Amino acid sequence: MMNFIESELLRIFVGEQAKLHHRPLYELLVSEALERGMAGATVFRGLLSFGLRHKVHTSKIFELAGELPMVIEILDITEKIEEFLPVVETLLRDAGAQALVTREAVRQWTT
Repeated sequence: MMNFIESELLRIFVGEQAKLHHRPLYELLVSEALERGMAGATVFRGLLSFGLRHKVHTSKIFELAGELPMVIEILDITEKIEEFLPVVETLLRDAGAQALVTREAVRQWTT
């Protein structure tokens, strides 16, 4: 029988060049999530995107500057996501990174 836990998905979009202390920001976010015992985290690299400036970024070979989005998804119950948000805010601020942070309700299936 499958059961579900009401959870949240925290999604953070940052540029792949965003760094803090010479480490990619997406690595730091995942490390912090792991250290705090979050249920799970995954990072995706965008292949094609545009944002506020409407400049298209692509993974094609001719684009030398790595400006593709990195999408970090972190899953846990709402309370743990709430506790993790100040960590995200601090890392983004300290890195001086532009970011988009979203949250959505999800169901975490268990058996």
